[in-house]
Amino acid sequence: MTISSMTGFARVDGTAEGLAWTWEARSVNGRGLDVRLRLPPGYEAVEVPAREAVAKRFARGNVSITLNLEKQQVNGGVRLNEAVLADVIKAAERVAVLAGASKPDAAQLLMIKGVLETSDQVPESSHERAAREKAILSSFETALDKLLEARRAEGTRLAEIIRDQLIQIERLTGEVRASPSRTPDAIVARLKDAIVRLFDATAPLDAERLHQEAMLIATRADVEEELQRLTAHVSGARDILGEPGAVGRKLDFLAQEFNREANTLCSKANAVDITRLGLQLKTIIDQFREQVQNVE
Repeated sequence: MTISSMTGFARVDGTAEGLAWTWEARSVNGRGLDVRLRLPPGYEAVEVPAREAVAKRFARGNVSITLNLEKQQVNGGVRLNEAVLADVIKAAERVAVLAGASKPDAAQLLMIKGVLETSDQVPESSHERAAREKAILSSFETALDKLLEARRAEGTRLAEIIRDQLIQIERLTGEVRASPSRTPDAIVARLKDAIVRLFDATAPLDAERLHQEAMLIATRADVEEELQRLTAHVSGARDILGEPGAVGRKLDFLAQEFNREANTLCSKANAVDITRLGLQLKTIIDQFREQVQNVE
């Protein structure tokens, strides 16, 4: 199963009966699903079904959606509003009676606002309005499908990066486990060198006491449990990558657990090579966490 990113962009254009529109949808990281809609005045009826359509496709992410409208030029769209013309004539006749003015001619009447209407001034019926909103929502569904595709494509890229990071974590864990500095003999040698530097090299050393101290240090510095948990977390992360649905929160939790084990390993490190490997682990784990922040 391919994971999805929370990052994506989609744009869809549409036209219907003298109106052109553009849907733009952007998505970025978010703890939950946050949908922000920017609609032109008069299109409030589109908001509820639009939000429902987003919620059907996405579980997480800050999704910003904008609808832009533009009226198209329509040829031959002039109509005589006879009702308005009748009112204007009646008013003109009354003015002529009261003021003794001459009645306006036809050209003057046609110049009065509202007597002639272009097609975009003609009131639309509720049926026409519903049909246009349906067409707009249909293209919005297309925009969301494209956004979903973009997020999945980005998710495929993220999955490759995350799997490579898991391989690196696994490799570094194996190097720590195989480090010669973890053996009791190596710890005894380091302890003996430290004591020689502190005391006269000719002074006799109690081999049994030295061995006991070395074993105590070895016990305190044992990182086997941390290594086992790191290995288990790598396996768990790979399983999660194959799960359907939104898995970003699970991966983020594992990133925290990875970091906890790496910190403990570094604090227990009793040799330079383990400290170096522990720091490399922390670097890769930080990069891993940055990537999973983008996963839905």
